[in-house]
Amino acid sequence: MITIPYLTALTTYFSYGLLFVFGQLRDFFRKIIDCWSRSSLQGYAPICLGLEDFYVRRLYLRIQDCFNRPISSPPDAWIDVVERVSKDNNKTLQRTKNISRCLNIGSYNYLGFAAADEYCTSRVIESMKRFSPSTCSTRVDGGTTILHTELEQRVASFVGKSAAVVFGMGYATNSAVLPALIGKGGLIISDSLNHNSIVNGARGTGATVRVFQNNTPSHLEKVLREQIADGQPRTHRPWKKIIVLVEGIYSMEGEICKLPEIVAICKKYKAYVYLDEAHSIGAIGKTGRGVCELLGVDTADVDVMMGTFTKSFGSCGGYIAGSEELIQYLKYTCPAHLYATSVSPPAAQQIISSIKVILGEDGSNRGAQKLARIRENSNFFRSELKKMGFEVLGGNDSPVMPIMLYNPSKIPAFSRECLKRNVSFASQMSFVGFISE
Repeated sequence: MITIPYLTALTTYFSYGLLFVFGQLRDFFRKIIDCWSRSSLQGYAPICLGLEDFYVRRLYLRIQDCFNRPISSPPDAWIDVVERVSKDNNKTLQRTKNISRCLNIGSYNYLGFAAADEYCTSRVIESMKRFSPSTCSTRVDGGTTILHTELEQRVASFVGKSAAVVFGMGYATNSAVLPALIGKGGLIISDSLNHNSIVNGARGTGATVRVFQNNTPSHLEKVLREQIADGQPRTHRPWKKIIVLVEGIYSMEGEICKLPEIVAICKKYKAYVYLDEAHSIGAIGKTGRGVCELLGVDTADVDVMMGTFTKSFGSCGGYIAGSEELIQYLKYTCPAHLYATSVSPPAAQQIISSIKVILGEDGSNRGAQKLARIRENSNFFRSELKKMGFEVLGGNDSPVMPIMLYNPSKIPAFSRECLKRNVSFASQMSFVGFISE
């Protein structure tokens, strides 16, 4: 990670502090004005007031034109961005008929499959004609088609596991599966910068949650050793189960997980490894099989492999891959499998077709070319940004490139200037690299 200069940190904190103070002052005068106006909800507590929506009202709305920009085209290398105007100081935005053709470096359509593809698109259209856009059912009722069965088999084979189960939403894969895997009396040790879906999933388990410093195996070992020695709170009994949660590529830092060292530590202390490959599967590794292939880690050493289809495969949903015993257990217990609508058949066909292209089963080498291109473009783009003086996080081969702007006033200014120059990127100020084309 980059060491932030003292002056930069000081001015950044001062800027946020100033925004907070002015926001509080505006809230104070708002309360005075509201005292003179009658509310239609006499006796009710305000549903949104105070710190609950302070960020939205006093910070976000000032720069909301930099977020949620609507597009009117597929998320290809170039996209059509719909221009918006505001007549009330950014409180509301109205779309215009003007379109800006922008370079897309804010999408995670890493391999370009979300746009029209010569192999995938026709097969997706045929699947929609045959199966309809939705199954309108859960997997355990009428929501399992032959496409779902084939998809699970292909995913398991692709990641090197004996079985897999797919879900209709990537976020829900983490947040719904983790409570099914571990509960009270268990211990979760989570990376400090894990995705929000992992954080919410861990909170919902009822297990004890401890955090280790981002991608720091030495600190993970220290936390493991201390927690195993102490045991469960109050009773000090041994933990029923220990799971370590990490990501293949950290989505906001672009950093590749130090998986070999983490796996070795988990083996030493008999802890399970849960690997989230949302941003790494299909994007890194010689054949796109993710961080395990890139770093030479045997997939047998990773107990639970999670990933999503929303990045490299140009579709939607997520998966869990593991042993047949684990997958069968999740099919019986996970609410995302039991109660949620299954993956749309056209979306399932899109994933199947994109995997075939990546593996060269379409009769071409386009998959290998896409993987080589995103790797070369990512490394070239990162090196050129650094030459220009930008502070860029992440390691080589990672398609996620966060650029550090620090000061909050730079965020809207940088975003608006980029849009003027027909460049569109992620509003979190992270360059998430759709640069495969």
